[in-house]
Amino acid sequence: MAVVVHMKSLRDALIWVAGGALLVAMVVDTLAMLGRSLHWPLLGAIELVQAAVLFGSAGALLLATLEQVHARVHLLLDRLPPGWQLLLSRLHALCALLLFAGLLVGAAWIMLDLWNGHEESELLRIPYRPLRLALVFVLVVLLLDSARRIVRRARA
Repeated sequence: MAVVVHMKSLRDALIWVAGGALLVAMVVDTLAMLGRSLHWPLLGAIELVQAAVLFGSAGALLLATLEQVHARVHLLLDRLPPGWQLLLSRLHALCALLLFAGLLVGAAWIMLDLWNGHEESELLRIPYRPLRLALVFVLVVLLLDSARRIVRRARA
């Protein structure tokens, strides 16, 4: 019971963080567009939108992965025999694991390579290190969840 409550609160938090980030991105971009039309530019709007989209998309990926609601082509899968469905499901899990591993290696490589550099956005001076740390954290969670699902399926 405690795990279900914990997962529900995690799910709710992810929805609020990801949804809030996307709302922030939408509001900032709308204000920037209006500002350009009224000749009052909102400097740094693109930098704010990029940071907000990172958290929005990371939250959406986490939520879709943890809830197992990624898009699937049921038109094809539902017509296959059960053996093929199981095989393609395992192949999908392996490909997801490899995708998250590749993204993690690339993101961690860039983060470690530029760790001692003083990187920040040009106008608002948003530091990139915390954004990269957030990305690597999300990719580690996705990779571990994919590995856990593969191990669980192998035991079943």
